[in-house]
Amino acid sequence: MHPQIGRSVPRADGPAKVTGRALYVDDLTRPGTLHGATLRSAFARGRLRAITKDPAFDWAGVTVVTAEDVPVNVVALIADDQPVLVPPGGEIRHMYEPLALVACEDPLRLAQALLHLRVAVSLQPPVLDMHESLAQKALIVPPANVIKSYTISRGNAKAALERAAVVVTGTYAVHHQEQLYIEPQGVLAWWDDAGAHVTGSLQCPYYVQKGVKKTFSLPDDRIDVVQAVTGGGFGGKEEYPTMISLHALLLARKSGQPVKIIYDRKEDIEATTKRHPAEVEITTGCDRDGTLRAAVIKVLMDGGAYVTLTPVVLSRGALHAAGAYRWDHVLVEAVAVATNTPPNGAFRGFGAPQTIWAIERHLDKVARKLGLDPLYLKRRNALRLGDTTATGQVLKESVGSRKCIDAAAEASGYFEKRERGPVVHGRKARGIGASVFMHGAGFTGSGERRMKGRVALDALADGTFLIRTASTDIGQGTETVFRQIASDALGVPYASVDFAQPSTARVPDSGPTVASRTVMVVGSIVEKAARDLAKRLAAGEARPLTSEQVYDPPPGLFWDDDTYSGDAYPCYAWGCDVAEVEVDLDTFETKVVGFWAAADVGKAINPLMCKGQIEGGTLQAIGWALNEKIVWRNGAILNGRMTNYIVPTSLDAPPFETLLVEEPFSGGPGGGAKGLGELPMDGGAPAIASAVEHATGIAMDRLPLLPEDLFEAARAAQPARATGGDA
Repeated sequence: MHPQIGRSVPRADGPAKVTGRALYVDDLTRPGTLHGATLRSAFARGRLRAITKDPAFDWAGVTVVTAEDVPVNVVALIADDQPVLVPPGGEIRHMYEPLALVACEDPLRLAQALLHLRVAVSLQPPVLDMHESLAQKALIVPPANVIKSYTISRGNAKAALERAAVVVTGTYAVHHQEQLYIEPQGVLAWWDDAGAHVTGSLQCPYYVQKGVKKTFSLPDDRIDVVQAVTGGGFGGKEEYPTMISLHALLLARKSGQPVKIIYDRKEDIEATTKRHPAEVEITTGCDRDGTLRAAVIKVLMDGGAYVTLTPVVLSRGALHAAGAYRWDHVLVEAVAVATNTPPNGAFRGFGAPQTIWAIERHLDKVARKLGLDPLYLKRRNALRLGDTTATGQVLKESVGSRKCIDAAAEASGYFEKRERGPVVHGRKARGIGASVFMHGAGFTGSGERRMKGRVALDALADGTFLIRTASTDIGQGTETVFRQIASDALGVPYASVDFAQPSTARVPDSGPTVASRTVMVVGSIVEKAARDLAKRLAAGEARPLTSEQVYDPPPGLFWDDDTYSGDAYPCYAWGCDVAEVEVDLDTFETKVVGFWAAADVGKAINPLMCKGQIEGGTLQAIGWALNEKIVWRNGAILNGRMTNYIVPTSLDAPPFETLLVEEPFSGGPGGGAKGLGELPMDGGAPAIASAVEHATGIAMDRLPLLPEDLFEAARAAQPARATGGDA
């Protein structure tokens, strides 16, 4: 039998998906299923006075649910601040706030019914800008519109800046980004004698169970949440499925029939969470040879109308704000505020891409001032084995920063191309740029210890094995890699291991499918259970047999939530991206003509799928940098369709060269695997911006890099260049 770890075995879920046998939630139905829909606010801020039915409309066979029908009117997340439906007299905080629900058998009548619900609202002026919110132009969240704040301090950064030979200050901004998973949000819900049932397109079944438990005051054993085959999530199906599930269950309870709610693309883009916009102000001090000494970093994030997952997004952003670099002194002050825009949530990288964009562009600026190559400066200061991070964590193992830099630089010919300068052919210029980054794997601090994630592995009577876990496969390959891990640890053929459909009634709570924790954390529990079963079977225990195991965090880790210091993560994945671009000097259109991504993954369980994760995440980063921009007017999204919210497709993907670096982590499964899913989102945008700067001299500190943005930046820089200023 051949070992499975390190082999690119075919995806376990591939055949069913490519042949059409896989059933997504909209393929599912039950007898008597009704279609459900949501009545949403048409105003960004106000107070709901009343909702009434138009008496001229025939309401026969139509179920209407309002806040009066909600037992406990709260969506259970980090904070109990978001209503399931806005009650009469309640506050409308964003344009797409859910006000009422409608269900009926005919989709056409459903659409007509929504139009015949009359809404009376007392309007209030919305706060749509995070700077206005921070200045408390109008109060959204008492006492000061602040959702969450963190401070990270090491040494005395402000005093060190006063002593520094070279001080550089800059401000860097990023925008909303829509997850745009292929399959929109959707659930099918019903009630029976056993309780509440939800089958949906989702990442975290136990998150939904928590919400159902809170709103309907049900015990766990009266709730079954099942993950259907899911067409992508990227964080957008982490917490939002709780909301849509509650809506479907309310309609099902009142109608007495199953209810399916499937969002169309426009509603999905408008109403669901997005990447948090952010602005980051950085002041750094260094020696004249480029040795970094001190950094003072201020992070401001826009949380939107409700808390949702903003505290963890802001936390991750703060913890990555100093980048993959050594600093003797660091001060990070991070704050997230509320605005009257739809609440923001998780999106691949969740906070780190925002702050890594800032620190990478800032170090490009420092290098420019020192007359050094940016990647030379970054390599010189990159964290190495034995170094200490901004939170005081000593890096004791698995640090592949320099290996990633060297691999990407060599494969791309980076230093030779930079030294040669931009290449201009006619009215097109080519340039090359790089970024260096890391991403903490698993929950922050003591999160994994508190979670106590669980996995069960069954040795069945027929000689096969079944993995039971709440970790979902949303396209990243969980089913496949867990089977590889289990088969090797059991010493059995890969084909003899199966993967159970995640259901809160049948699988233990392994924790959510987030935070680059699936393979490193939950995969290690799978491996632990498999080894336990192998030992017990070898000792003669009879089938059927089950091993249920709990995650054991690596020993010796310490985290202080009060001071936000200590071992922030068990380990980090490391990366270096190099992008080569071609910019049209007339239209300012930018094309990525080459991309080299080196990633330290610890150990590649399935190398082909590792590369797929890196290339897919990188393409999302390219889209964030060059294509994607949500257009707002008075709190409304104007481009809520795939025809005008533009994401790159496979036809837009550049030639990728993906380089896997393996610096094993002792706490990872399969000989040292680390978290990978978030990492590829972190480096693409700053690498592209650096390449654009190399090609054109335009130094962009704000995303996106649309042609019109580059044009305006070039025009603004002309007077400065004419007078000898620094563009």
